[in-house]
Amino acid sequence: MSGEHTSAPVAARVRRLEERLIDAGVIAETELDAVLADLLAGASPVNGARIVARAWSDAGFRERLLADANTALPELGLSMAGGIQEQRLKVVANTETTHNVLVCTLCSCYPIGLLGPSPSWYKSAAYRSRVVREPRAVLAEFGLDLPAGTAITVWDSSAESRYLVLPRRPDGTEGRSEAELTALVTREGLIGTAAV
Repeated sequence: MSGEHTSAPVAARVRRLEERLIDAGVIAETELDAVLADLLAGASPVNGARIVARAWSDAGFRERLLADANTALPELGLSMAGGIQEQRLKVVANTETTHNVLVCTLCSCYPIGLLGPSPSWYKSAAYRSRVVREPRAVLAEFGLDLPAGTAITVWDSSAESRYLVLPRRPDGTEGRSEAELTALVTREGLIGTAAV
């Protein structure tokens, strides 16, 4: 699924919106560039992986993260601030019987600061519509075959709320450092289209 789609129509719509805001005097092009530069400066899937590694190795942090992610993030020097508005982050944990996957059915809302720029397939109409209707089939296309008894919950992001999946810790990783655990986590695992 990952190589089939292009984000060109989305990029064109975004550019038209930027041009309208600039033409209307709502924001100057230099201000827009500064906001985007700030937003992307530290944006990386490593940020999300660090969150997961800490949650795997620190039960107290995991509990705080799942209760209120926005207040737990500063413990790692991270936040959901930046951009036009602050978003609420909810972290959803995979369990032995439940798997979570993220989507934004309206556009491509996504926690860029924690996951880096979104992959093109995440923005595609095919992913956005199909993962809601047939999540098990879509996950299988990504190579993630879940047991029939595993419940799948699809979380729909919005302009105000973003989500991050807390994957299950892989077996045999006891005793590994946070840095070693961080290296195991992929962006797809943080979205829910991979196990880790």
